[in-house]
Amino acid sequence: MKKEIYILMLLFFTLSCKDKEIELTEIQLINAPETPSLGKFKIPDDNPTTQAGVELGRMLFYEKKLSGDNTMSCATCHIQEFAFSDGQATSKGIDGIAGRRNSMALVNLLWDEVFFWEGRVSSLEEQALRPIEDPIELHQSLENTIVKLEDTKEYPKKFKDAFGSKEITAERIAKAIAQFERTLVSANSKFDKFLRGEVDLTEQELRGFNTFSTHPIPGQVRGGNCGDCHLGYNFSNKELINNGLSKIVGLDKGLEEITGKASDRGKFKVPTLRNIALTAPYMHDGRFKTLEEVLDHYNNPDIFSHENVGFDILNGTNEPDGTSLLLTEQEKADIIAFLKTLTDESFITNEKFSNPF
Repeated sequence: MKKEIYILMLLFFTLSCKDKEIELTEIQLINAPETPSLGKFKIPDDNPTTQAGVELGRMLFYEKKLSGDNTMSCATCHIQEFAFSDGQATSKGIDGIAGRRNSMALVNLLWDEVFFWEGRVSSLEEQALRPIEDPIELHQSLENTIVKLEDTKEYPKKFKDAFGSKEITAERIAKAIAQFERTLVSANSKFDKFLRGEVDLTEQELRGFNTFSTHPIPGQVRGGNCGDCHLGYNFSNKELINNGLSKIVGLDKGLEEITGKASDRGKFKVPTLRNIALTAPYMHDGRFKTLEEVLDHYNNPDIFSHENVGFDILNGTNEPDGTSLLLTEQEKADIIAFLKTLTDESFITNEKFSNPF
């Protein structure tokens, strides 16, 4: 049984990561475990990763001077022990106002192509500045941020080390934070160790992976359909998909807010599932407190009725003419057992990612 599922697993990942191999030569300082294969990545030509840049970015990530009242930082809503999420349905900013969306985990961003739940930006550099200026989050102008950093003993020197001069600019702040965030690589979970032949998975964990990665064929093959969207070694297809969460027009339009297209209503980024057991609550609005509730959602026939629901979800059923996955309690328990193997303890305890102050 183990051997058969292991062969299936390797085939699944070979197909989903075809022609990709891990490339960490430009960013060796992170010392990531060698896992086959997180895939190729591209670092912007105008922001190469350097030790000095990463050290500065780490300081800025934890720096409360980036907020209007000096009480919050990026790390306030992205906490290492929660895989850089925050355990809240939606996060509150410095004025105590809750945002609309869940704080996304910051895991393997090096391989991401769009950022924020609705995919509003396509680079970490652009993403890094948005929370600073957002009136609900850190609520501070970039001009004030620069003044505060200039009025310190350490930061002008740190910027010189990283960029060649003491000049502090919004662009350099963004570049430094992006450099640090690119080092947040998680590739040492129990599942990774299993792929490297270092440990065995339990029978339940293996069953869970098999169900997770199998597309159901009603009446022939039972499957969880999870791998259709959460594929590859980073467990995400990098797309924005409507998964049937809401049929209420205007509640949260997702990608439609960016494109203005009704066909994009309710589409949100497919997040990585790495460290998923640590990042509850789930979905863009944190509506589900447990993984059990998440799987119950995909067992709910109502998700099929949303006009924009994704094709793979619409075709994910285990029974002829079914209107949801129709997973059994055992199948759900098996999938959750597998998902827990994606927890990377070394990632959430790595001192290189922790508060430097």
